[in-house]
Amino acid sequence: MLYHFKEQFQIVMFYWPTNLKARLSPGFPNVIGTIDCTHIAIKAPPGPNEGDFVNRKGVHSINVQMVCDSMCHITNVEAKWPGSVHDSRIFRESGLCTLFERGAYDGILLGDRGYACRQYFMTPFPDPNPGPQTRYNAALARTRARIEMTFGQLKGRFQCLKSLRVAPDRACDIIVACAVLHNIATIRKERTPVVEVQPDDDLQPVHLDQPSGRAALDRIVQHNFKY
Repeated sequence: MLYHFKEQFQIVMFYWPTNLKARLSPGFPNVIGTIDCTHIAIKAPPGPNEGDFVNRKGVHSINVQMVCDSMCHITNVEAKWPGSVHDSRIFRESGLCTLFERGAYDGILLGDRGYACRQYFMTPFPDPNPGPQTRYNAALARTRARIEMTFGQLKGRFQCLKSLRVAPDRACDIIVACAVLHNIATIRKERTPVVEVQPDDDLQPVHLDQPSGRAALDRIVQHNFKY
């Protein structure tokens, strides 16, 4: 069962405190990061859980959640879930979500339509009206491009992440190690790989927006994107 499988993995998170309050976009108040998941291909693992690793593109993978700041530093990573697991479930069951729910951070995350809108987690309007909603979506898309750029830089620096020929638990360790090394390279201003930002996967959320989240979104649109 998937539940027993995931219990074998260790959740790994790390923070760079100086970057937590980085403002990624002037249109959004107190943004502390953009979030998304990326798939890292692995070889098909043996055993009864092999099917859990097959993602929606038919590839065996680890689905990795990351958060980045405006400088493409990875401020949070969770590498423990097989490829069949939806992005929104990974966030919902993450330690990061628990901390936000407890009010540990005074700020918001920006994500795509694969997530439910929450009070601290802004997502795009699925069908924006002309004017403020369209401007909000455009600003969110420009800001959220940072996480896609970070994924591109990470995979450009570490070609092994194109396909890991190791067991899943070992793959998770390698992914986190590469994230740490990426941060070191970014802080040291090492040469940045030329990357091409990939289009969104356009996932549909598995849970509806929270009323408090939609109310917070409406306030941001009213105060920051009315004109």
